[in-house]
Amino acid sequence: MDEQRVLEQYDRELRREVAPDGVGAVVDRTGGVVRQDGGELGWSAVLWSGLDEAGADAAIAEQLRYFGERGRAFEWKHYSHDRPADLADRLRAAGLVAEEPETLMVAESAAQAVPVVLPEGVWLRTETDETGIRLLGEAQARAFGESDVRRRLVDQLLERLAEAPQTLSVVVAMAGDEPISGARMETLPGVSFAGLWGGGTVPAWRGRGIYRALVAHRAAQAVARGYRYLQVDARETSRPILERLGFTALSVTTPFQYEP
Repeated sequence: MDEQRVLEQYDRELRREVAPDGVGAVVDRTGGVVRQDGGELGWSAVLWSGLDEAGADAAIAEQLRYFGERGRAFEWKHYSHDRPADLADRLRAAGLVAEEPETLMVAESAAQAVPVVLPEGVWLRTETDETGIRLLGEAQARAFGESDVRRRLVDQLLERLAEAPQTLSVVVAMAGDEPISGARMETLPGVSFAGLWGGGTVPAWRGRGIYRALVAHRAAQAVARGYRYLQVDARETSRPILERLGFTALSVTTPFQYEP
């Protein structure tokens, strides 16, 4: 993989030229910033910025004004290759709060679409429907905690299912009738990258190949739908697994959160 070329392609397709990720979302390009206003339930964020030292503080202030007037919480997705070099420090100084950094990792979809063997008694529920979304929320709440966060995620995914079902794919690993792991794939038309999200497994079932199975299943779907690459914002717990599977780290992204 030509890492620099793929990173430039990622920036172009999923940051600078990205389409809205929901029916009610709007993407604006203004003042060296690309932002999405997701509405009341959707995700609002600054997706990309091309700033210099002279204009960075004013651009940050404008985003605070824009989202603050609308009562929107938003996320500024900062990447370690963004400029100016001190952009993260400027975001902190403006009152945005940094969350845990994640590593942007990419792999060729076809290389990940491999057969896997699940533990005895475990099967994959692959229907993307309301039941599947609620099972996904239950699995991730048990894996990560944060029940309130997972409830909001379920609401957002149900809205996406109603408005743009072709952009969402859900898979849940079940031990009998019990959801033990779950993940989703989100796609946008006209891009090369399918986004993999979730993948949390309840503690008793970790280390048994379930995460790998969820990646392989979604990789096969990505290949079938014409997406060349898989993209993951990996936590530190996921990064070593993805590296072993052949994913390449391209940048580090830090979500900076703002609450009006």
